[in-house]
Amino acid sequence: MSNKTGSAAVHAAEIVREYGPFAGSDKVAGVTHDGQRVWAATGAALVAFDPASGEATRTLDVACDAGTAFDGTHLYQIVDARIDKIDPASGKVLASIPAPGKGLDSGLAWAEGSLWVGEYRNRKIHQINPETGAVVRSIESNRFVTGVTWVDGELWHGTWEDDESDIRRIDAQSGAVLERLEMPRGVGVSGLESDGADLFYCGGGNSGKVRAVRRPKAARS
Repeated sequence: MSNKTGSAAVHAAEIVREYGPFAGSDKVAGVTHDGQRVWAATGAALVAFDPASGEATRTLDVACDAGTAFDGTHLYQIVDARIDKIDPASGKVLASIPAPGKGLDSGLAWAEGSLWVGEYRNRKIHQINPETGAVVRSIESNRFVTGVTWVDGELWHGTWEDDESDIRRIDAQSGAVLERLEMPRGVGVSGLESDGADLFYCGGGNSGKVRAVRRPKAARS
């Protein structure tokens, strides 16, 4: 499987806004977007905020130490070696499935009826069955994988390795890198989610921040 990046289009990431740190937390792992609000996994609580004002609007007291996803109705959250399905209204955990990385999981996304899970140090993205956790297929990366997101049929993932991070668009079949947005050195990407339009929301790890990064126009049809 080829993962050469030499032919990938490379841009400097355009950070358009920063949010946080949020009260009571000093890190952000996963992030997701429910169509109106951005949710940030801060370790002990999921915090929802209004991306226009930056104000926190909801807090769910649930364990949340890695990737977060939203399927249109429910939140999904990586916790240790499992993925919890959460009612966003009550914060109740409705079901749990095993995570494919067995505790080494990172990013999480929902697309077309499947969950997509980043496995950090093994440099993989797994498509899994959201009911059982069974792995449908796996895609290899050549960098540590953090956040994962789909937008307009394109698969993007974050990387974070040796104080260098980028957001990259990859071929969902071969894993080949098609486009890269390079973050400033020392600015990490822990979680990743698209707003479905022209922005990515990026978890900032121990900075406690969420950063909005502009999606390149060349990537939008």
